[in-house]
Amino acid sequence: MDELVSRRALMAGAAGTLLLGGYSISRTQNPAERSHDLPVVTCTIGMITDVARNIGGDIFSISGLMGPGIDPHLYKPSAGDIVRLGDADLVLFNGLHLEGRLSETLEDIHDSGTVVTRAVAESIPTENLLRTDEDSDAWDPHVWMDVSLWNTVAQAITEELIALSPENEAAISDRAAVYLSRLEDLEEWVFSEFARVPDDIRVLVTAHDAFNYFGRRYDIEVLGLQGLSTATEAGAGDVQSLSEMLAERKIPAIFVESSIPPSTIEAVQAATKSRGWDVQIGGELYSDAMGAAGTPEGTYIGMVRHNVSTIVEALLRDSQS
Repeated sequence: MDELVSRRALMAGAAGTLLLGGYSISRTQNPAERSHDLPVVTCTIGMITDVARNIGGDIFSISGLMGPGIDPHLYKPSAGDIVRLGDADLVLFNGLHLEGRLSETLEDIHDSGTVVTRAVAESIPTENLLRTDEDSDAWDPHVWMDVSLWNTVAQAITEELIALSPENEAAISDRAAVYLSRLEDLEEWVFSEFARVPDDIRVLVTAHDAFNYFGRRYDIEVLGLQGLSTATEAGAGDVQSLSEMLAERKIPAIFVESSIPPSTIEAVQAATKSRGWDVQIGGELYSDAMGAAGTPEGTYIGMVRHNVSTIVEALLRDSQS
């Protein structure tokens, strides 16, 4: 802990004032002025926050910027968020351009040299990433949809936490081993659940293309009405072409997402019904944000379990009735 105190004192003395996102932030805080002397870790999306808390435990003060229902593609940091980021010892973010409107602030913090930042999704080898489309150089950022890739991210988070508090390496490593084992058990369960769904209806239709890693890993055809970013709007032609496919193939269910208004999926449902097929809205999935704190869906593992159960039950509903 003495190393951490010295580091903070050096940062406060050397940095003075940071200019982040147009705000002037004085880094005058030191351990004596804080209510605790724990290393401060600030995360962007809830999935990263949950992993960090599971692995870091009470060794760190860990908080997240984006809560339930928050769309990271459109998230714009408040002045308070910028202060929190500037006063952290470690900032963990997804990267791969997920946090679009936050990117400039994250770059400023990194360039200041006073805060350690890590784009944890960028720890995944590029050969395991999906491009946004065939002609793009950009990567799909929704890597948490593949539990095996999220295992890699969890390992990257572990490395950063150990680097921040090396005296607690053994405790952090022990907690990480337990959590990584839980992720392996989770993925076995996911495979077993989807094995119940016939190939001809293994189709997942949602509001935007957040589930491509999910589809690749678990052998599901994924169709999103909008693009990878929710900043892209769906047109009338997109709705009509998707409804035509649903009616022709008699897909039983489509799904809304917690961080996106349901209007576009409801439009698809109405268009499909006009073609003679009554497709059901199978339930709400968590894509870019987890559920409420204190609920199973408010954890990464609970979110995945909820999504898989909701999809499987909705697709099998007609065949089981």
